[in-house]
Amino acid sequence: MGTWNNTNVSFFILVGLTDSGDIQVVLSLLFLLIYLITVLGNLGMTVIICLDHQLHTPMYFFLTHLSFLDLCYSNVITPKTLANLLTSSKSISFVGCFTQMYFFILLSATECFLLSSMAYDRYTAICNPLQYPVIMSPRLCRALLTGSYMVGLMDSLVNNLCMSRLHFCNSNVIHHFFCDASPILILSCNDTYDIEMMIMFLAGSTVILSLILICVSYVSILSMILKINSTSGKQKAFSTCASHLMGVTVFYGTIIFTYLKPKKSYSLGKDQVASVFYTIVIPMLNPLIYSLRNKEVKNAFIRVLQRKVRFRRLK
Repeated sequence: MGTWNNTNVSFFILVGLTDSGDIQVVLSLLFLLIYLITVLGNLGMTVIICLDHQLHTPMYFFLTHLSFLDLCYSNVITPKTLANLLTSSKSISFVGCFTQMYFFILLSATECFLLSSMAYDRYTAICNPLQYPVIMSPRLCRALLTGSYMVGLMDSLVNNLCMSRLHFCNSNVIHHFFCDASPILILSCNDTYDIEMMIMFLAGSTVILSLILICVSYVSILSMILKINSTSGKQKAFSTCASHLMGVTVFYGTIIFTYLKPKKSYSLGKDQVASVFYTIVIPMLNPLIYSLRNKEVKNAFIRVLQRKVRFRRLK
């Protein structure tokens, strides 16, 4: 579909990642496998943390909600992407498109500040270990979590209100595999400068502010680790935040590459690859990063299995 002369668009066409039928089959199988691992991994992480009382700490409170966000994140993007790869119909309704974009921005903005809350938790655990239970009280944890969701809600609401003012008189073909702001802005026949600046301000302030909080926390952590004399003490202190640091690096690296630039810099190939990484791959990687590199989670998994075996024997 080349042109679209109606300003009241009722649906969009998602072009997807490729036109090749063979590649679509391969991608659909790959994305389905990743999706299943994502669902099982994040659900498994949540169940283990809920069932093992030794993991009922602030760190794992935040990790439970990170798994919840990743699970939602994956369900917002991957099922529709799989449907487009497996069927000839690649349309999505106007309401469906903006709903997908709303939840995508809500979840990604919330995750930014949830990761900064997790960084503050690690800072408190390493730099103020004696006061840690007092500082990271259940009340503060709930406040940090609520604040993260409030930022996400504000960002997504303002973004959708700005985008809903656009008129699409040139085309309804989105050159992407999901409804994202940059490829939709390109379709508009309006002057999108003001809207683009507003969206960039919101996205930039969310990413930069949360990243500053994370950097301040880790600079303080690094400073404290360097003061530890023993090598084993340094390794133990670093191991408590290594998983989180890896997750932050992967998440923010792709977000910054994709979003903190003008829409004219939008590159179909490069940005789609980056988008696949943070919308489909990262939700799968997070439970692997936080479980495979975490002895507490491994031990908790073993304890849960042992309790299940003992329960079966008693029956």
